[in-house]
Amino acid sequence: MAELPHPLAAFVVAEIRRARGTSGMTQEAFGRGAGFSASHVSAVEGGTRALTMDFIRGADRALNNGGLFERLVEKLGVPAWFLPWLDAERAATQLRCFQPSLVPGLLQTTDYARAVIRCDDTLSDDEVDKRLADRMNRQEILTGESAPQFVAVIAEAVLRRASEDFRDVMAGQIKHLLALAERPNISVHLLPDEVSMHVGLTGPFSLARSPEHRWLGEMENQLGGVVVDKEDDVDTLLSRWETVRNEALPRRQSIELMKEVVNSWT
Repeated sequence: MAELPHPLAAFVVAEIRRARGTSGMTQEAFGRGAGFSASHVSAVEGGTRALTMDFIRGADRALNNGGLFERLVEKLGVPAWFLPWLDAERAATQLRCFQPSLVPGLLQTTDYARAVIRCDDTLSDDEVDKRLADRMNRQEILTGESAPQFVAVIAEAVLRRASEDFRDVMAGQIKHLLALAERPNISVHLLPDEVSMHVGLTGPFSLARSPEHRWLGEMENQLGGVVVDKEDDVDTLLSRWETVRNEALPRRQSIELMKEVVNSWT
């Protein structure tokens, strides 16, 4: 999977390609069994199209392996649906994120991220620690040599949601946002509370633009999430992004509002 730096997805694609070759299947024959065109198979194997959960399941069907690759992904510790988004995120030249409920994962402090992850009371301490480490490692893309341009729109209510016992964590998180917002490749915009109705109320979403100028979307929900790569659906998310971005405050006003929120607690 050339040019895509996330090693897990690259590994899965390489293993699927190897299994296809071992079975003596052409890309066309494999595609028929998997439910994809030969050109789609070629694009995934060549790294120009995202690896999706549907493709992984299709590979298992074509190879008649009893769901081996789906189980492999699950055992490796990353939700299968999330793999193509990790690839897109790491290779992106531009990232967009709208969050009406939480601080975006790429901008979270360790304390804030730990508190969010611990909301899932089914996780053991070890699982919490692993998810926390993974989330912190993901943030390295924003400070690397080829860091993408990252624009986040966050609802003002997210920053004001802080009971007294959480206020220190939230204050630290906002100060972290202020520091990140000074970086040339990061812009943080607040959607003010006075904008009571907007298209973003239906849920958070993110967008990534690849070096090949293709956009990919990602949406999370209570049961996991979905990666969006169909052109019409991506266009819908891009349109909704423009709507929430236009409703949000400019960068400098957002910074001043963040400072105001922190100062109101002291």
